Amino acid sequence: MRISTIQAFNNGVQGLQRNYANVTRTQEQISTGNRILTPADDPVASVRLLQLEQQQNVLTQYKDNLTAANNSLTQEEVTLNSVDTILQRVRELAVQAGNGALSQADRQSIAAELGEREDELLSLMNTRNARGEYLFAGFQGKTQPFVRQADGSYSYEGDEGQRKLQVASSLDLAISDSGKKIFQNVTNAGRLDSVLDITAAPGSTLSVSAPLVQDEVAFSGTPPFPAAGIEIVFGNPDAGSYEVFEVGVPAPVLASGTLDDDPDKSDQLVFRGVALQFDGVPVGGESITVSADPTREKQGILSTIANLRTALQDSPDTPEGSRLTRDAVAVALTNLDHGMSTVDGVRGEIGARLNIIDSTQTDNEDVSLVNRAVQADLRELDYAEALSRLSFQSIILEAAQQSYVKISSLNLFNQLR
Repeated sequence: MRISTIQAFNNGVQGLQRNYANVTRTQEQISTGNRILTPADDPVASVRLLQLEQQQNVLTQYKDNLTAANNSLTQEEVTLNSVDTILQRVRELAVQAGNGALSQADRQSIAAELGEREDELLSLMNTRNARGEYLFAGFQGKTQPFVRQADGSYSYEGDEGQRKLQVASSLDLAISDSGKKIFQNVTNAGRLDSVLDITAAPGSTLSVSAPLVQDEVAFSGTPPFPAAGIEIVFGNPDAGSYEVFEVGVPAPVLASGTLDDDPDKSDQLVFRGVALQFDGVPVGGESITVSADPTREKQGILSTIANLRTALQDSPDTPEGSRLTRDAVAVALTNLDHGMSTVDGVRGEIGARLNIIDSTQTDNEDVSLVNRAVQADLRELDYAEALSRLSFQSIILEAAQQSYVKISSLNLFNQLR
């Protein structure tokens, strides 16, 4: 077989280039610490590495979301803690205002502090987060949720949305709560109305307070408070005796009793969780109708405080004014308890979400560690094997270089000398 000079040269150069490329590739692997420099080095492992890197990017995003969720919920919890502190102080003031020995000036002093606490609470309910969005506005983060109207009442301008973040592959975590849920949808203990009819009892001095739902369990228990309301009729068998019927249903008698005949002493009737205070002396023939007002099922916390403040400011320093103050304090205390229970319930939910964040962060970190370990197994270089291979490839390259020198000198021109 004939081998031309150019063929010998080409074969020698190709061999040198191939051996040099092998040495260079091994040196690059050693310098980078990676076994796979291009997908061609290990196609299967390259695809697996790409999948693992994508998973790691997702885990990194989940980690950022968990941090954002933790910050948002922590701010909300701190704000609600401040709200709870204010409500505790307002409740103390309400209890103090219920002292019958206070003068009108004393009650107005309490009302003044209630006004300051009202403003403080309004500010907390309109708290903004780090992005400048209102914390309790639902999805309407740029809209101030609680607004004081010209007549002193309050309106909620947000919505009932609950913002969420994805913190795991199949877990969306709520990072906010709407102000309507926390501060507006509070059960109103004063949602019933009472109407006293004394047309059949001339000379009666009987008066009745606004009904107070003081026991929600009994009110909605078995049997519940009649949906149509109740009617209380005095005069059977004597003027101070009363019987309770369902409105429009004269039988059976649901309850009965007798009031004290002391005109200076108040009497209380409690029927299926609803309390009524009676003052004065009945003469027989009086009737009282107690019914629900569907428009007052819920009452905001700010409205509860405002109503109490107004009652303390406006009630005259008379026995009638004292009774009005007594009724306003009773409703306010029960509604404040309902409001604090609602706030504490949401704080409990926030605590549960924070626990989920902690456990999810731990899970994500564990998965991330496993991910990195698998990537290391696929990508990282075995230095002992690579150094041994480099030594062997260097010997081959050196041998190829020496043999090329010998072969390149073999040509016909050397024979013509």
